[in-house]
Amino acid sequence: MPLFKRKPFDLAKPPEDLEPSELVYQVRFTKEIFRDYQEYLNRINLYRQRVWMCKSTGKSNLTYEEAMVMEKHAIQKVQQLPNDLVAPALRIIQFSMLSLRDLADLVTKKLQKDLFVGAELYGKKDDGLYPCRVLKIVENGVGKTQYEVALLGENKKITENAILHGEDLVWKKTPFNRKILKSFIRESTCRSIPWVLHEKLAQKHGISTDLPEELRSKFFLQGGQLVNRTKKRKNENRNNVGEANGESGKFKRNKGETGKPDASKEENNQPEDEPVKYPIDDLLVKPGPDDPLFTDRPSPSRDFNVPMDCIGDLLMVWDFCSSFSRVLNLWPFSLEDFENAICHKDSNLVLIVETHSALLRILIKDDGEYSLALQNKKRKSKISLITWTEYVCDFLEMINVTELCSCMTTIKRGHYGLLDANAKLGILRELVCHALETDLIRGKLDDLIEQRRALGATVRGEALEYARKKREEKEQLKGESNGLVVKENSMESTGSNPHMAENGEENGDMMEEVISSRQSNAFVNRKQLNGQSKKGEKQKLDPKVEAENITNSNEKEEQKQLTGEKKEDQEKKSKEKREQRKEYFKREMEKRSIRTNPLGKDRDYNRYWWFRRDGRIFVESSDSKQWGYYCAKEEVDALMSSLNPKGERERALQQQLEKFYPRISLELQKRSKDLAQKIALEEAVLRRSTRVRAPPRENPANAFLKYVNKWKED
Repeated sequence: MPLFKRKPFDLAKPPEDLEPSELVYQVRFTKEIFRDYQEYLNRINLYRQRVWMCKSTGKSNLTYEEAMVMEKHAIQKVQQLPNDLVAPALRIIQFSMLSLRDLADLVTKKLQKDLFVGAELYGKKDDGLYPCRVLKIVENGVGKTQYEVALLGENKKITENAILHGEDLVWKKTPFNRKILKSFIRESTCRSIPWVLHEKLAQKHGISTDLPEELRSKFFLQGGQLVNRTKKRKNENRNNVGEANGESGKFKRNKGETGKPDASKEENNQPEDEPVKYPIDDLLVKPGPDDPLFTDRPSPSRDFNVPMDCIGDLLMVWDFCSSFSRVLNLWPFSLEDFENAICHKDSNLVLIVETHSALLRILIKDDGEYSLALQNKKRKSKISLITWTEYVCDFLEMINVTELCSCMTTIKRGHYGLLDANAKLGILRELVCHALETDLIRGKLDDLIEQRRALGATVRGEALEYARKKREEKEQLKGESNGLVVKENSMESTGSNPHMAENGEENGDMMEEVISSRQSNAFVNRKQLNGQSKKGEKQKLDPKVEAENITNSNEKEEQKQLTGEKKEDQEKKSKEKREQRKEYFKREMEKRSIRTNPLGKDRDYNRYWWFRRDGRIFVESSDSKQWGYYCAKEEVDALMSSLNPKGERERALQQQLEKFYPRISLELQKRSKDLAQKIALEEAVLRRSTRVRAPPRENPANAFLKYVNKWKED
């Protein structure tokens, strides 16, 4: 079942005492039944929110139905795992302390060594690789396991039997991958780190459920569940503290803790009309009197050259080739050139040849199934303009897709260009899917992820350092101000004798001495003050001294102003520098973006895509059967004005459009200028002067014919 915010979610139980003729509301995909329509709407609204997670794949940010469908597909793939590998895999999983990724890698390594009866592999014999099937496992008593295999010919017919060692057998195609194993681990376990199998599953395959000795110091079994000793102790201590505070009258109970309804609400049984809290599901939004005037949504352009049902494949293949152009050693090309090349009937078009060749080279370098197939056919590793179609046919034989295999006859005759766009994009789609599983592309993805993490750590480190400096400056200023206050207070306060005599007579004598001394001191101080005042009057009468004092005070004020201006300039410069650093890190993070995600969805679940290397905003219908695009800034402005922020989907889409609006508008303006120049060149070609014999200009619409791969490998 899908997880709600990473936790199990219980479905609503059917109402009691249902009558056969009673009208009820049922959720289509969960079969839940509700009597109250408002409860039904609330539950539907919850299922449409993107707070659900697929338990099998771990993918989050899904609706309930999407998570349920994904979980169903994942379970179907897990069930394809051979039965002979299930028990060994479960033994590795039970009570493992590894992370999910490391555990999947460990299971993959160990299972690749464990061969089973019926496994189809390649066997090494007479310096060649031949397809074979394991018939029997032979124990020779020496410690090395041997396998009796049947060598297969055409149509998988057995030609002969042979006995081979384990190192002479190579997997043709591993019956599992890391994704399937991750889903298998999640489905088989009820707890993670340590991973604990479901009790019935462990009993079925004879796997022990007793906790290993090394884990008994950290965990213990309670009621059939594994409990962490440290967390259990902390919870008990917290509960004890709470009970103690409750007995002393200091324990504060949270609202709604007792679960009792409010007395005032019990007395007034009338339902209160609560205001709707936006945003809500877009389909539940109703127009209000205070709503702004929403413009009509502009209709997108649909003038594609390729058929509508293969636009998705076109965008996927082009985006992959553009994103990994350096790894593929493929010079980037525009989406329009790629679309025109797909529709062109030339069989050896350079752009098409180089695209296929770059993807095939990645598969050859991976030393996987395709590389083994080429070695078996003794083909060279270098692909040329003449032989590239042979490598394409070898790939189609390997994947054995019925729709694409029917194109092999046309390709072998040298008429690749006569294939329809669906077939061409289908071949490229399969090449991209297999290229994504190669170690080279995976390594590149891992590098990009590590670089993004390092950049994120640098950004966080600089932010923490800046906050620390600001905090130190504030503390320093606070300390200086406190020091000045203390100094002033000490100057204003008068001295007194802290020691007091115990006897009354001594105390009286000391008081008389103090009074007499103070009177004499006061007489002396008056004389000093009179003398100082006279001197001050003389100085005031002297104009030179007065001028010097004024100039000194002015200089001090000017110095203070200069220091203040310097501080302001320094703060401005540091602020500009921080902004520049932010922009730099933002650009670097975007360069290392791994995948292209949709900007969002509108109320009708239409998806909106923006590809940075093309500029246009593409619109995909909810069923992926219709596509369109916006190519003008005015169209994007009208689209943003038509979105209602009261709906969850359109609010999120509007926020994403506002976030990327400067870049989108810049790209669209640039595209409009390029389009205007292109139209002007086309008109210039048509209006060539007949009086002047000048060489004709090239039509920019045929730019894809002049494509050259500047990054081609030697």
